[in-house]
Amino acid sequence: MRRPGEGMMLKRPYYNRHQLKQVKGLFGRFTIVAFLIVILIIYFIVISTSKTNYLSPESPSEINVQKLWNPADSGGWKPSSTPRSNWPPPPNETNGFLRVRCNGGLNQQRTAICNAVLAARIMNATLVLPELDTNSYWHDDSGFQGLYDVDIFIKALRYDVRIVESIPEIRKNGKTKKIKAFQLRPPRDASITWYTTTALEKMKEHGAIYLTPFSHRLAEEINNPEYQRLRCRVNYHALRFKPHIMQLSQSIVAKLRSQGHFMSIHLRFEKDMLAFAGCFDIFSPHEQKVLMKYRKENFAEKKLVYSERRAIGKCPLTPEEVGLVLRAMGFDNSTRIYLAAGELFGGDRFMKPFRAIFPKLQNHTTLVDTDTDSSNSNDLLTDNTQGLIGSAVDYMVCLLSDIFMPTYDGPSNFANNLLGHRLYYGFRSNIRPDRKNLAPLFIKREAEGEFVGFEAAVRRVMGRTNFGGPHQRVSPESFYTNSWPECFCRAGVVGGEDGCPPENMMEVLEERLMNVSS
Repeated sequence: MRRPGEGMMLKRPYYNRHQLKQVKGLFGRFTIVAFLIVILIIYFIVISTSKTNYLSPESPSEINVQKLWNPADSGGWKPSSTPRSNWPPPPNETNGFLRVRCNGGLNQQRTAICNAVLAARIMNATLVLPELDTNSYWHDDSGFQGLYDVDIFIKALRYDVRIVESIPEIRKNGKTKKIKAFQLRPPRDASITWYTTTALEKMKEHGAIYLTPFSHRLAEEINNPEYQRLRCRVNYHALRFKPHIMQLSQSIVAKLRSQGHFMSIHLRFEKDMLAFAGCFDIFSPHEQKVLMKYRKENFAEKKLVYSERRAIGKCPLTPEEVGLVLRAMGFDNSTRIYLAAGELFGGDRFMKPFRAIFPKLQNHTTLVDTDTDSSNSNDLLTDNTQGLIGSAVDYMVCLLSDIFMPTYDGPSNFANNLLGHRLYYGFRSNIRPDRKNLAPLFIKREAEGEFVGFEAAVRRVMGRTNFGGPHQRVSPESFYTNSWPECFCRAGVVGGEDGCPPENMMEVLEERLMNVSS
């Protein structure tokens, strides 16, 4: 017979264990929650400290404008695209001929030419003088020979690739025969492997290949410094505009310099860019229809919300916003500005606020003097102010200006190439608006009007940008925008990863070329 309380005594150990498990479970859950709270606190602290409050008076807001008129600090680096290592000359016998069609505007074509030379080197091919698309945005048929000095192009690259102006005819069985190039469409940002397999196989099979279109058809990031240096040799040494374009550009620069320092601005407020960016709301209903129609005809369908695009800095700066940035930085109304731009969308109403802040505005049309400039050059420019020749003149004037400011350096090849060229040309100063961090300030100004601390806040944003010195290339920055460190070397250092090539390197290359030719 069970005594009173015996059953309870037998159940108590189980009851204690069960209670202990419950306590442990609660403690475990509490620990996890506490851990998550700590993580969230740390996260918000990091986020709050990483996002600078540009309206805070504690953040530094001074920019030395006078320093910007001079090149940025080089840090001991100097431009150098000469080969550093064993770089054999092109052999007499190549694997075939390479033709390319470079589509797009002037600078999109320029990068395509650089890629074409590199592709020819990779495949040991003879490069046929690149074709420039006449059906591009500019509707310009100048062609390679109409824009660039062909003799300089071929001579400058003689240590790298063999170049011909056209595919020569061949004689076979007593008959003259033309080689028909096999047409291929390269993948976008194609790898070196694609060229050494797919493209090369077709070249060997047919004797020649025709790559079309050829915009962005070779990967930019290549783990081979010598290949990257070849791109720089093409871009900054071999591609020289025709003498009449250089002459006209230099005469414009001379006029601007005769009155002191000058700044150039690539004012990217044109129909194609505004349509691409999806920035419509500031325009009239009719203008919005024009932009929407252009976007539908030229770009992939995508839903874009203007307020969202604007808030994250995806819209080009308006001319007035450009003026406000420069004034906040400390430039006054005596600043002389050269405008490189096509036809501004929306008419003069967008330029008036900018002109009110900076009245000393010029462009290539206003600076051409029919009395002193070559009539031939002037006629060419007048006929092509929206074409490739006008764009080439703008490019050279912007390259030689004391300060260059792109207002939209996203997919704008003109600005991207110029930034890279100016870096290579001696770390010339650039002003690159941080649109993402400027956007909230402009939105607040539109809602409240000119508010206290606006200009100081703009200076804080701009003070954190790079004004042209050497800096690490970080995606999505293009190699053509920043070829450091591959195309630079440490002054006074010979050998090693950062060292400059031997002084007699060009003589060595010439000797190697002569040995191959003999």
